[in-house]
Amino acid sequence: MKKHHTIIIAGAGGIAEAVGLLLAEWSEVHPTLFIGDRIPEKAKKVAQWIMEGTTKPCSVQDFHLPEEGITDEMKVLFDEGDIILDCLPGSQGPRIAQFAKDFHMHYANLTEYVAETEMIKELAKDAKTGFVLQTGLAPGYIDLLAHGLFQQFCNDFGVDKADKLEFKVGALTNHAVAPHFYGFTWSPVGVATEYMKDTIVLRDFKKTTLPSLSERASIIIDGITYEEDLTSGGAADLPDALLGKVRSLDYKTLRHPGHYSWVEKQLAGSGNSNDAIKDLQEKMEAVIPHIEDDQIVLYATVEGKDATGVLRRREVAKRISPLKVGNHQLRAIQTTTAAPLAQAAQLLLEDSLTGVIQQSQIDPTAFLNGDYIVPVYGKV
Repeated sequence: MKKHHTIIIAGAGGIAEAVGLLLAEWSEVHPTLFIGDRIPEKAKKVAQWIMEGTTKPCSVQDFHLPEEGITDEMKVLFDEGDIILDCLPGSQGPRIAQFAKDFHMHYANLTEYVAETEMIKELAKDAKTGFVLQTGLAPGYIDLLAHGLFQQFCNDFGVDKADKLEFKVGALTNHAVAPHFYGFTWSPVGVATEYMKDTIVLRDFKKTTLPSLSERASIIIDGITYEEDLTSGGAADLPDALLGKVRSLDYKTLRHPGHYSWVEKQLAGSGNSNDAIKDLQEKMEAVIPHIEDDQIVLYATVEGKDATGVLRRREVAKRISPLKVGNHQLRAIQTTTAAPLAQAAQLLLEDSLTGVIQQSQIDPTAFLNGDYIVPVYGKV
């Protein structure tokens, strides 16, 4: 940030603490931060953790953010706030976005939840402030990387269409054991939800919906074999933005080999209701451990013929490890998710944008080389 801003962070989980630390440590002019959570003790703990972690002067205060209603304290803080960064579960998105609209704050969120995203788009369409949606890792960074790759491909090869645009992300452990070949590095409910909800893709240049986990395949990235499969939410708005321009477009989640077969066994006989999501989550949490030492693997590719008819392919792959920020070590999933959220905050606060801004509407080159992105992902 190049000016002072008052930033409200909703939630006190791992991403909330990470984005708070990144903003405190990497901003040119240090912001005033407020951390809110339904459990006051968690908010207080995160505020103290950020203060202990930053090497820069920064004000961080906690407040109570109940699951329902609004307190007098919240009203005062929201009147002061310039932006609210929503790090709560996706189901809370429309409520927090409504606060942003009512109190004339900018808003940015992380959720891959499609229905809630549509609700926020509707309520924010006439807002006087800006609403950047789905700006984490996936959806978020990976969509901008893919969109930028597509734009570069078209420009370099003199075309306006491509045959394939594929982008994939895996939040993975460094080691994996049978039978599940997995370890939780982020929200179990988020994993269960993306496995169960349908996904939006492009096939034959047209938008369509497919069941998640319905197109499993193997891929080798930097000499290591992974499994990939369709999961929900990661494509953001690219299927709409590139409709008629890309023959086949999809987002897939990367996993260690063997994981998806295990999930398939857990899903035998299940539907895709909320009860089925909860059931899968419980089955996974019963046997899959939470692991701190993690890595992020991401890959994007565009393929098609150039203006002379020669088949071309462009690829980008990255592997991101845990990173020390200030006095704290952050997990890879924390920095890769929090950095795009912080970058979106800078975009909103410094460019004075209004209304809904989706991933396809953001300039990929500027965003991917932003102040908070480069220290985590490197330059593209």
